[in-house]
Formats: sequence, structure tokens, C-alpha cells
Amino acid sequence: MHAVPDDDSLAPGEDTPSEDPTPGGDDGLGETSDGLHFEEIQETSGKIREQLRKVIVGQEAVVDLLLISLFAGGHSLLVGVPGLAKTLLISTLADALSLSFNRIQFTPDLMPSDITGTEVIQEDARTGERIFRFLPGPIFSNVILADEINRTPPKTQAALLEAMQEKQVTVGGERHPLEQPFFVLATQNPIEQEGTYPLPEAQLDRFMFNIVVNYPSSEEELEIMQRTTSGLSSDVVAVVDSEQILKLQKLVRRVPIADDVIRYALNLIRATRVSTGGVPDFISKNIEWGAGPRAGQYLVLGGKANAILKGRPNVTYDDIAKVAHPVLRHRIVTNFAAEAEGITADHIISRLLEETSKNG
Repeated sequence: MHAVPDDDSLAPGEDTPSEDPTPGGDDGLGETSDGLHFEEIQETSGKIREQLRKVIVGQEAVVDLLLISLFAGGHSLLVGVPGLAKTLLISTLADALSLSFNRIQFTPDLMPSDITGTEVIQEDARTGERIFRFLPGPIFSNVILADEINRTPPKTQAALLEAMQEKQVTVGGERHPLEQPFFVLATQNPIEQEGTYPLPEAQLDRFMFNIVVNYPSSEEELEIMQRTTSGLSSDVVAVVDSEQILKLQKLVRRVPIADDVIRYALNLIRATRVSTGGVPDFISKNIEWGAGPRAGQYLVLGGKANAILKGRPNVTYDDIAKVAHPVLRHRIVTNFAAEAEGITADHIISRLLEETSKNG
């Protein structure tokens, strides 16, 4: 993790994660040099959760990962069958964040310009001169809901790539920066569903997390039925603004992490690469290819965000393990042998966590 990979492998808009001096000294959660308090991120996340609970029942693990992604500055992909409130969860989160929000419904006939915007010719009323004017597309918002992103062909899916990586779009040879903070929160239906297109690997790698949304429990589903059929509704209020979010994202990057914990994250991702040799047998037998350098960066950033959300001033092995599944599941490609035996990326990650040493 000490070697800096090519720019294309970096997390969106950032350099490789690094250890900054311990904020607030060694006394725990303190104050940084620019007046940021570690407690702020816990207070803010608590307020966001309170607003989400007004609308969303359960899905606590999904909310945890979304908040980690938010404060780490990453994009997330939510995967689950229709009807599990993926879209509602993201739109409610945007309401609680007091950020500009746009929903892009991905359909088979959606064009790239429908996302990024386009140039039109307009006539100057005074001079009569015709000039090109850029009309921004829906991508120009703080929070983008890319709904059912795998319902549109790869050419249109690829329109998100520059925005997610560079936080800008290029139209007519001109670059147009996006508002900050900028998050793409996408939903996806399982590939087995009719009329879907698998996302290109390059685009999948831009997502910090691949979050699996499961069915609610019996008790949660009962509460959902009671709420949605009662006619009662709760108003979600904004509890944090863009300036606060940008400050808290800086705070996350200042969380210290020991070299042995970084080495643990490095060992996890390198163990997925069959081509490097020396990997466990269950890896070489079941994986086509493994995770790239961006996975390690996101393991560290996710671990930092999880640590501070839990009220701890430093990152532990458990913080890395907490985010291992959502970081790695879309970066590990299983082979035909694994698919024939029903072995998934999640199975491999779970075993990898069991067998990877925490002793550096």
C-alpha cells in the first residue's frame, strides 16, 4: 500500500489513503487543527438515522454501509430484487442531507446526453450571433440516484464513468465540474431478471460498495404493512448540509491507522489475485481474477469511517473486516467451476477473512 498506483486506480477525486497524525493527540476523540470534532460525525450520523427511520423500516446494515460510503466520499451500488425500498432509501437519504438531488431512471432508450447534458445553438438577441450554450443534464446534482442502472445498455452506463471518477463531465470538448459533494447511489436488479445488462467491470470498480439489500424480517415486514396502509406519513427534515459533509469527509481521512492494519487489508486483496501466485487453494480453484489497488484504498477508507462512526479514534482489524464484503464482492470474478458448485464471491470473502492472518 506504500506504492502509489496509476491515477486511474485512485478513489474518485482523491489520492491514496494515508495516515495523518492522530487528530486531537493521543487522548482519544478530540479536535483537529481546523476545529473539527470527532464527535460531530457520530452526532450527524445519529441525526441522519433518525430521519431515515421515519420512512425506512429495518435495513440497519444497509444504512450503516451507506453512511460509511457517504463519509468516506465513495459511490455505492445497491443490489436487490424489486420492491425492497432501495429507491425510497436513497431519496430519503438525500432529503435528510439538504443536498440537491436528481433521479435518473435508466431505460433501454436512455442516451448519454440525457445524463450529462448537451450543447444547443442559441441566437444572441442583441447581436444576432449564434452561439453554443451548454444545458446541464441531471448529473449536475450532489446526490444522483441511478435507478435500475442495469436496465440500460453499456454505452449509456459508461456516461457515468467520467463523472464518478473525475467529478466532471466533458461535452463538446469542454469540461464542466460537478457540484461537491458528489455521490452516485445506484440501484440494480439481479442479472437473472429479464431485460437487464451486466455493468462493465470498469464502472463496477468505481463503486466503493456493492450493497446487497435483502428481504425484511417477519417483524419488519409486519411494521411495513401497518405503516403503508394506515395513511400516516412522516416528514423528513434536512439535518446536515454540504459544507458539513465536506468537513466530515476530511475528518475521516485523518483517522490514524497502524501499519499492521494496512498490511492486513493489503493481504486480503492480494490473496484474491491468482496471477500473483502463492494464493490459497480455494482461491486458485474458484477465482477468475481478483481485486485491484482501488479495493485496498476503499478497505482503508471504509475502515476509517466505520471506526469513527463507532466512536473509536483508530482503525482495527474488525473495521477492515466490516467493509470487506461490500468492497470486494463486485471486484472478485468467480470461474465456471465455482459457479457450477454454487460458490459465490461472498463465500470466498468469508473464508478469506477466516484464513487471513492478522499478525502482519
